[in-house]
Amino acid sequence: MSPNLPVVVGLDGRRESLVTAEWAAREALLRGVPLRLVHVPRLSSPPYAALAGVVVPTDPQRSEHELDLVRASLSRRHPGLDVTAEQIPGDTVTILLAAAADAGLLVLGSRGLGRTAGFLLGSVSRLVAARAQRPVVLVRSFAQEGQDANRGAAPETSDGDVVVGVDLAGPDDAVLAFAFDAASRRGAGLRVVHGCGQESEGISATELTGVNGGGPAVAPERPPADLLRPWQDKFPDVSVTEQAVVGQAGSHLVDASRTAALLVVGRAARHAPVGAQIGPVTEAALHYAESPVAVIPHD
Repeated sequence: MSPNLPVVVGLDGRRESLVTAEWAAREALLRGVPLRLVHVPRLSSPPYAALAGVVVPTDPQRSEHELDLVRASLSRRHPGLDVTAEQIPGDTVTILLAAAADAGLLVLGSRGLGRTAGFLLGSVSRLVAARAQRPVVLVRSFAQEGQDANRGAAPETSDGDVVVGVDLAGPDDAVLAFAFDAASRRGAGLRVVHGCGQESEGISATELTGVNGGGPAVAPERPPADLLRPWQDKFPDVSVTEQAVVGQAGSHLVDASRTAALLVVGRAARHAPVGAQIGPVTEAALHYAESPVAVIPHD
């Protein structure tokens, strides 16, 4: 993880994206890096325009003005933060993936349906999270129409742990590095959730890192203490607790997210014949977790 790359946040013009921008600003301050706002103007269509193949671009001057307002607002609230803003027309997924390639972290948002119903994981957010080669954080908002967006956030629990799902049979350094670093920067504890027992008890070795499939583990599980010791030596300020679980990994991580500052899950950086895949556990986390979710690509 490069310490100098900016945090990039994708804004879509909705009120909920202000929540996402605020979270990204705090993350940029924690990392000591600039914040880059990227807005892709949406296309709007008049009635029946789709039948005629007509699309009408939004007012670029108005969009640029609104983007400047967001940048100015973040600069006022966080005077030590270097904030830049850019409006880039084109395909949203393509532009966000390109922005992620030049970032240390890409932050996107999704609108909440409620704490029991999950949230609307839009096609753009899902595609970017599935394809980006950099970490992506999805920030959930519960803002309702007519409500102040900043009051509609699912607030990050300042004294909550960072939670990470770990596959003891094949842990990935990128996932653990991100989780330990995030906990260290926040002065938070790290809760390591891992499976225990045999796969017949309901949890597969590959499931915890979000890899598709539930086949047998390709390597024997390492004791958690042996796995975590090098990271604890590197981050001695991070207090680590282990949580061994039996059953559906996704549901355990979702439960843990209720009191978490951040939930960290992995995603295999590979493409299936039908396109990029997220995996069942990461999918569950993105739909139902109450904290922000960091999706970390790994080999």
